Amino acid sequence: MIDTHAHLYDVHFQEDIIFHLKEIQNAGVTEVWLPNCDSESWVDLKKLSENHPDFVLPMIGLHPTYVKENYLEELAVLKKELDNKKMLAIGEIGLDYYWDTTFADQQMDAFKQQCHWALDLGLWVDIHCRKAYADLIKTLKLPEFSPLGGIIHCFAGDAREAKVLTDLGYYLGIGGVITYKNTTLFEDIKDIPLSRIVLETDAPYLSPVPFRGKPNSPKNIPIIAQKLADLYEVSLDHVVSQTNENAQQLKTISGY
Repeated sequence: MIDTHAHLYDVHFQEDIIFHLKEIQNAGVTEVWLPNCDSESWVDLKKLSENHPDFVLPMIGLHPTYVKENYLEELAVLKKELDNKKMLAIGEIGLDYYWDTTFADQQMDAFKQQCHWALDLGLWVDIHCRKAYADLIKTLKLPEFSPLGGIIHCFAGDAREAKVLTDLGYYLGIGGVITYKNTTLFEDIKDIPLSRIVLETDAPYLSPVPFRGKPNSPKNIPIIAQKLADLYEVSLDHVVSQTNENAQQLKTISGY
């Protein structure tokens, strides 16, 4: 199984990273893809990916909630790193209007700039979107971004948005939220085929039931896969095979 989105460089894992890596591998996880947040997180992400290059794969990007007054300087630092290291994708990038819209314009500018990075380098994008699906879809529908593809990480839109985004060629990242008692997530994605779904944890966040409220880990990917198998009424092997195939398609795009 492939965890397409986990912050394995987070401080929660750093103290005993070898223990965590063994736990994750023992759970049947073969790869963990690392989304970046800003220039500070990149330091730890880069080190982890270089120490374990066959297991953890690096992305680079400026997360929308990290877009502040200095976002252009942040982008410049990350772009320099991008020019000197092989990356799986540009991410996690996107739009987040949930907490604050003070820097909404700057978020959009940063998002578009980083989408162009992906286009220029033949990479895909790992997209964070919260309370901003209308603007996200409007942007991705622009002719200049029509060649782009990637993952809508932790998809939280409605059924219409799920269809529009998958029709545009994006995969939906599904994680622990699918296991929550009061979620409507499956109602929103039930008409989306598994050929458009990838697995993720967003560790150490969004732990699945029965570990909700505790730090998440990529070792919990089997719980998410099993829940999807139950909901789609298919075998666990089918979910694993299809989501792995989807992830491999993305790796092919970036030549990783």
